[in-house]
Amino acid sequence: MSTAGKVIKCKAAVMWEANKPFSIEEVEVAPPKAHELRVKIVATGICRSDDHVITGGLVMPFPIILGHEAAGIVESVGQGVTSVKPGDKVIPLFVPYCGECSSCLSAKSNLCIKNDISSGAGLMPDGTSRFTCKGKAIHHFLSTSTFTEYTVLHETSVAKIDSAAPLEKVFLIGCGFSTGYGAAVQTAKVEPGSNCAVFGLGGVGLSVIMGCKTAGASRIIAVDINSDKFAKAKELGATDCINPRDFKKPIHEVLIEMTGHGVDYAFEVVGRTETMTAALACCHYNYGVSVIVGVPPAAQKITIDPMLLFTGRTWKGSVFGGWKSKDSVPKLVADYMKKKFVLDPLITHRLPFTKINEGFDLLRAGKSIRTVLVFQDS
Repeated sequence: MSTAGKVIKCKAAVMWEANKPFSIEEVEVAPPKAHELRVKIVATGICRSDDHVITGGLVMPFPIILGHEAAGIVESVGQGVTSVKPGDKVIPLFVPYCGECSSCLSAKSNLCIKNDISSGAGLMPDGTSRFTCKGKAIHHFLSTSTFTEYTVLHETSVAKIDSAAPLEKVFLIGCGFSTGYGAAVQTAKVEPGSNCAVFGLGGVGLSVIMGCKTAGASRIIAVDINSDKFAKAKELGATDCINPRDFKKPIHEVLIEMTGHGVDYAFEVVGRTETMTAALACCHYNYGVSVIVGVPPAAQKITIDPMLLFTGRTWKGSVFGGWKSKDSVPKLVADYMKKKFVLDPLITHRLPFTKINEGFDLLRAGKSIRTVLVFQDS
């Protein structure tokens, strides 16, 4: 029986307020309006950015359906949708691609003006929601909202991918893998033979290591306060692993001593102001490049000695690895299908969607890299 044009009732994980567990609820998902499509989510990942909303580090309106790293199948499309059709495999894009704004038109940028990261409105582009629960409108998250069996996306926030792609693996290309890998190969443009430092060894940090290795870096120093993550970092290409808690002196001094003059490229993949300053200070005083990849905490400021920049260092940020989403995601999926990179080592846990709270406990305890939540066909 076709569901097109009708409201779908399904399960979703609703976050009613900050610092509370997810509540599995029956929600109503409205049919897509013009230039929108409704997607059945098959696999979705638990990313630290989702947790930042729960803890208030990333400010978004409640109640909200979180989740932004996923893969699914188009259920129905609204009027005027041309890039996908029902049955297509797709990856939702938390960085949209409108193709018309200054950012989309420039070869140097990828953060479309229509993104919801900066505005945090939590609504579809027309200013309304497609989710209702217990008579209340529920907010969307980063144009995606994937912790639900069905979601509605604007056509600018979805990429059609290879129909043979395994959705339980390539969901990672929707955020974690692409964000880290791209920070190294696209944003920093790591050069062969260079020294790199990577702060934070979650799914994104490990993907930065993979990017540095692919780019030909000769030394990749992994930095984390959780030494349990070192084995996986080495497996994926780290040459050295250091725990700041093992040293009396500041970690940037340790890195400068290890390399002689500091690293060529440093990546902050934690989302803490202290590690952001350390990642700047540890890179070469003149030609070092430091990239902020972790989501910065709300309402916190950084104080630095401007001499760190005056001598020539470059400090930059990277959202979604610098990739133009709609164009790059299908290509990254094609590269995965050609075995140009691996995703399996990043996926440490697989849970049914209803165990989402357990998945977040694993993340907070530092026991998982990526947990994939899968929807059992009910």
